[in-house]
Amino acid sequence: MFADRAKIMIRSGKGGNGHCSFRRELYVANGGPDGGDGGDGGDLIFEVDEGLNTLVDYRHKRKFAAGDGEEGGKRRCHGKSGRDLVLKVPEGTVIKEAKTQKVIADMSGDNRRQVVLKGGRGGLGNQHFATATMQVPKYAQPGKPAMELEVLLELKVIADVGLVGYPNVGKSTLLSRVTNADPKIANYHFTTLNPNLGVVDLENGKGFVMADIPGLIEGASDGVGLGHEFLRHIERTKLMIHVVDAAGTEGRDPVDDIYKINQELEAYNQELSGRPQVIAANKTDLIYSGDEDPVDRLRAEFEPKGIRVFPISGVSGQGIHELLYYVAEELQKMDQKPVVFEQEYFPEDELIYEELPYSVELVDGMYVVEGPKIEKMLGYTNLDAEKGFVFFQRFLKNTGILDELEAAGIQDGDTVKMYGLQFEYLKSE
Repeated sequence: MFADRAKIMIRSGKGGNGHCSFRRELYVANGGPDGGDGGDGGDLIFEVDEGLNTLVDYRHKRKFAAGDGEEGGKRRCHGKSGRDLVLKVPEGTVIKEAKTQKVIADMSGDNRRQVVLKGGRGGLGNQHFATATMQVPKYAQPGKPAMELEVLLELKVIADVGLVGYPNVGKSTLLSRVTNADPKIANYHFTTLNPNLGVVDLENGKGFVMADIPGLIEGASDGVGLGHEFLRHIERTKLMIHVVDAAGTEGRDPVDDIYKINQELEAYNQELSGRPQVIAANKTDLIYSGDEDPVDRLRAEFEPKGIRVFPISGVSGQGIHELLYYVAEELQKMDQKPVVFEQEYFPEDELIYEELPYSVELVDGMYVVEGPKIEKMLGYTNLDAEKGFVFFQRFLKNTGILDELEAAGIQDGDTVKMYGLQFEYLKSE
């Protein structure tokens, strides 16, 4: 199955805590602080893998985390840094923040590797906090928390030219004739379920990449059928070849077909409707003499609007040479850089850290605050030291515990209990 979309949870590594210890050796009566620094957390990195063409690896596993940094040790030993996690994706993958749909990274063009989430920095050991007035620091800095984010991965095909049109109008046949692609071809609707890429080789080095975008139907922009899955692949194309069944072999009007497909493009992304288009009036070998030539109708309707019409036959090859050279000339007039989506969302500015769970309850007249991170923080913080107490106060404020206590109705003079610690609450001015 072709997988071009996946939603996953990613997390960088947490920084290791700094260590609090003192030198203890024979004949050294009062050794100084020797607590080592914690290791840095690992980064979460995305990298292009040329051998991949789907996102199927992310359909069955949804959570990915880099390694946490280790805590520092005695004798100034530095904790080991966490391992980076590199997630391999096919070229053309766009990474978005799941809720806002803003682009974090576009793994296309020159962008082959990008750090999406930075690991937390390791905390400093107590050796760094010795001063002339505090020679026995009992405080070590905790490691910085990890960053966690839910992201949406979307694979958008990278091609200069996209073939669009209703199912069964001959897009796959045209692609197979003019490129090295080998799409499956049959005479029934939705033959193509995957975008097929091929390279058109022309003289003088004017070749280009062409993609057969699976057939669209009315309502595609609203997600009818596989509409959204198909439409997203058109977003990178610089020019679209609109293939229509000029002979009307399935009873549809080719002029009406073009208007309907263009409406779907505009509804999905208004900017797409302004992209240059060329009409390939296919299956001209099946047109029989009648009152009106459908190719003349198409030209009368669209060429005054600046859209060229080329009568072709995907089966016999008639008219294809003229179509391809016109497309190549038009591409030469355009910006040669690939369409790359700019970054709109910067995780490091959002500070999306791991949740810090805690509970606040009124028990026997005391406000009891508990939680695993609170217990761990109290375990490595010396509240008797000035810096340790300042860190403790900042911790209560930054985690929202003070706001939660006030929301619970705490007043000056009330007692707060945190595991073995009790203190009187005084609201800061």
